[in-house]
Amino acid sequence: MAHPPDAKPPVWRRPDGAPVSCVEKIKVLNDNYRELAQLAQDAFEDALLMECDEAQVKQALHELVDSLHDPYPNRK
Repeated sequence: MAHPPDAKPPVWRRPDGAPVSCVEKIKVLNDNYRELAQLAQDAFEDALLMECDEAQVKQALHELVDSLHDPYPNRK
């Protein structure tokens, strides 16, 4: 399957807006981002091959991301 076209990770930031500076943390975050991008692309392509509507699949993926919650509410 194709590689996601926009899989370049963002500059990771802390809640105060400062960039994350730990090289190991950035490496983990970037690896996770690229893995998720590839998995989302694969799922998207599978859905299209199974004749799903492109807009509906993208909306479902957006809703999935929007449903994520912070399991560490007291860390701030």
